[in-house]
Amino acid sequence: MSIQHPQINLSRRGLLKFGAGAIGTGVLTAGLGSNLLAVEKKPVQEDITPDKALQELLDGNERFAKRKRRNPDQTYSRLVEVAKGQKPFASILGCADSRVPSEIVFDQGLGDLFVCRIAGNIATTQQIGSLEFGSLVLGSKVIMVVGHERCGAVEAAIKGAEVPGQIGSLLEAIKPSVESSKNKSGDKLANACKANVLAQVEKLKSSTVLSELIKAEKLKIVGGYYDLDTGEISLVS
Repeated sequence: MSIQHPQINLSRRGLLKFGAGAIGTGVLTAGLGSNLLAVEKKPVQEDITPDKALQELLDGNERFAKRKRRNPDQTYSRLVEVAKGQKPFASILGCADSRVPSEIVFDQGLGDLFVCRIAGNIATTQQIGSLEFGSLVLGSKVIMVVGHERCGAVEAAIKGAEVPGQIGSLLEAIKPSVESSKNKSGDKLANACKANVLAQVEKLKSSTVLSELIKAEKLKIVGGYYDLDTGEISLVS
């Protein structure tokens, strides 16, 4: 019995289209593959240490400052993934200043950072409670208090500005840092901004919840200072 094979009838134009499509697909696949290989896979939260979490933040900021952002974790599939639950690897207590958006300056994405923002990056009772939740419940491994260059709230506290409404409560929280840094040499505003960062770090460390996590080596709390002109964040100590 002979087997009849179905006849395949491809015109020259059809063959050319098929060939071009195959080549195009191959190039696209190769390109995607090379890009995927170039992007280092971020460790899952369960495997990351506080030191590694801090380094991930610093590496992301370096990419931002050098204009080499990868924009990770910003796809629709990531949106769907984190809609089911969040496991941020780091928390940020930052200033509400519109020029310092955490996910952008650290080159992170959806579900990566647990962020609290308030003018003057001060650790209020509510901010501390939020960060306790971020670390104890959600598993964040590092908290960075991020102050920044030429902070308006700190400058107002230095000047003793008369302000309306509840704005004064922010300045009152910053004034002790202004006082502690007033005799330091150098730029008065920069010194006060950095002193304020360190004061908030110490305030967070005084939390019984956070201090226990630090003792168990499950958490690190550090201070950072953002340069508005360069986009770089340096650690404050």
